Amino acid sequence: MSSEKKHSIAVITGSRAEYGLLRPVLFKLADSSLDLKLVVTGSHLSESYGNTVTEIEADGLPIAAKIDILKFQDSPNPVAATIAYTILAFSDWFAAENPDCVLVLGDRYEIFAAVQAAAICDIPVAHISGGDVTLGASDEYYRHCITKMSSLHFPSCRDSYERLLRMGEQPATVFLVGGLGDENIRNMPKMTAQELSDNLSFDLTSPFGLVTFHPETGLGHSNPLTQLKQLQTAMEEAHEETGLRYLVTKSNADMGGAAINEAWDQWSIDRKDWVLTVKSLGVKRYLSAMAAASAVIGNSSSGVVETPTFGIPTVNIGKRQEGRLLCDNVISVDADKDEILDAIRTCLSLDFIEKARSVVSPYYGEDPSGSMVRILEDWVGDPTLREPKRFYDVI
Repeated sequence: MSSEKKHSIAVITGSRAEYGLLRPVLFKLADSSLDLKLVVTGSHLSESYGNTVTEIEADGLPIAAKIDILKFQDSPNPVAATIAYTILAFSDWFAAENPDCVLVLGDRYEIFAAVQAAAICDIPVAHISGGDVTLGASDEYYRHCITKMSSLHFPSCRDSYERLLRMGEQPATVFLVGGLGDENIRNMPKMTAQELSDNLSFDLTSPFGLVTFHPETGLGHSNPLTQLKQLQTAMEEAHEETGLRYLVTKSNADMGGAAINEAWDQWSIDRKDWVLTVKSLGVKRYLSAMAAASAVIGNSSSGVVETPTFGIPTVNIGKRQEGRLLCDNVISVDADKDEILDAIRTCLSLDFIEKARSVVSPYYGEDPSGSMVRILEDWVGDPTLREPKRFYDVI
């Protein structure tokens, strides 16, 4: 056996949704020529958001470090305090462990902070899902900042690939391999509606909507509780008209998320016969619920990125996902009760159900996770890995 040291790759996960997407990459990295160092942080370590680190532990993936950063929820500016603390905490970890590279996905503020720490420590970064646009969330500028601090890119669709080139990323460093959400949907065994009902002790064999609503966090964002009230009123009227039931997954750790979750808890107390709220479903139950749902409702990225693969009718509310590529299974509306209700009615109509089923996902890739791992194995061993980035001028 060779005594040559394996190159190491640190992968950072800070939220349930991002871990669900990273999961196939992590399993393949664990079996690759690279030494996987999985770092768990953010809402994974918070009881308020489901303590979802237990899902990672149940998967059997070795965790190199748990870095608790959600310590400032009562401060005047919790996001700023968290970002500052995260930079320091990850800088210390990177200095001690010195991985050969870092892999991250997406656009959340804790990932933005961890990537800053990697850049400060001169550790190359590979970034999944750069080049997207979401005008209704501060994720928009976090994502583009992560892109400029990253040296290798895995955009999920053609539009994002071309946008990265226009941002000055060298074509040789941008690999269009497809979306991980699309891959998960196609490959992960899913529970039937009856199995999911039994698991959750809530009937999902009748028509139901899968609902997730996050706060808008961009400049000029709207009041999330005002928007949520409009959604809840529309849900109630749709239930009265059609009998539609709801499975609600709670909000993430963005500013305003805790208030949304408390409002869901209060609202659902007297509606438990037809509303179930959960902190987190985990990737298998979430995808199983999406497959069984009559409609996906809310403003989660999964509603516009993953539902096209299922061909599920979707109501996209407000501006959080504004700018993303939208397929014909998605109806975008303002956070207005009447618009949301009309969209739900449309989603339940036979004509729109057939239209949604005919959609072809722009995020399809033959083997996104396998392609990423093969590219990463070559990249980490490249002697030019730590050379400065060069700006690509599009002519």
